[in-house]
Amino acid sequence: KGDNLYINSVVAFKPKTGEMQWHYQFSPNDPFDYDATEVGMLVDMKVGGAMRKTLVQANRNGFFYVLDRSNGKLLAANPYVKVNWADKIDLATGRPVESAVMKRIRAGADEEVFPSVLGGKNWQPMSWNPSTGLAYANTLNISWPYQYAKPEYKRGEWYLGVNFRGVTMPKDQPHGFLSAMDPMTGKSKWQMAWPGQPSMAGTMSTAGGLVFTGAATGEVMAIDADTGKKLWEFQTGSGIIGLPVTWEHKGQQYVTITSGSGGVWALLGDERMAKVPAGGSLWTFAVR
Repeated sequence: KGDNLYINSVVAFKPKTGEMQWHYQFSPNDPFDYDATEVGMLVDMKVGGAMRKTLVQANRNGFFYVLDRSNGKLLAANPYVKVNWADKIDLATGRPVESAVMKRIRAGADEEVFPSVLGGKNWQPMSWNPSTGLAYANTLNISWPYQYAKPEYKRGEWYLGVNFRGVTMPKDQPHGFLSAMDPMTGKSKWQMAWPGQPSMAGTMSTAGGLVFTGAATGEVMAIDADTGKKLWEFQTGSGIIGLPVTWEHKGQQYVTITSGSGGVWALLGDERMAKVPAGGSLWTFAVR
């Protein structure tokens, strides 16, 4: 009951004393288990024509947030995927404005909710390119049926308080995208649709104008940060859910990524992953 602070929140502390400086709660009460463990990025960017020190996060609840990281003030919050549980985020209060769908759920109705419990994006890190002014993330186009239910404890089973029936994959649309997003508007300059299984891998942006990420089917790839054109890919032999990293040695830039299928698709038992080999490996590539 109530907001249940500090779930689904970002909290700032003084490192020397542990004193809390400010907090911001993305989804009060968090009825959909969106949480807020997605990686927030510290970005210096123009807001209203002036440079601001911000914290940006594409929350699992479907809204892209821009906060003043010095005081937690909300500067922008706009949907970056389809959202129907809230109409908008009130910039004055920082709270979501509940939609008609949410009001029917509170009255006991069974509704299809966007985004699903997996979120508009999941926990995987996104990346930022100051030259393009865009954030890059693997986003999801998935919903879920949602209805309140009285929780009944059964050993070894879900204990949720909702009638959980999994997630809903759209039949005539991609299930996920690599999205190049404007944090202030939530809109994508470009999107690359994932065929079949959407990616749960992180992204990494380079000063050379590349975005690296991986596919659930095992491909690691380099994308043009400005246009979204795929420039290179390599099959690693197993699904990728990790984060690419880049490093330099003796003047040569390298990219390293782990490969090994698993994660949420394995947890949910998605049949499309049956053909993806298991196993783990570490791959390093030279950037030329």
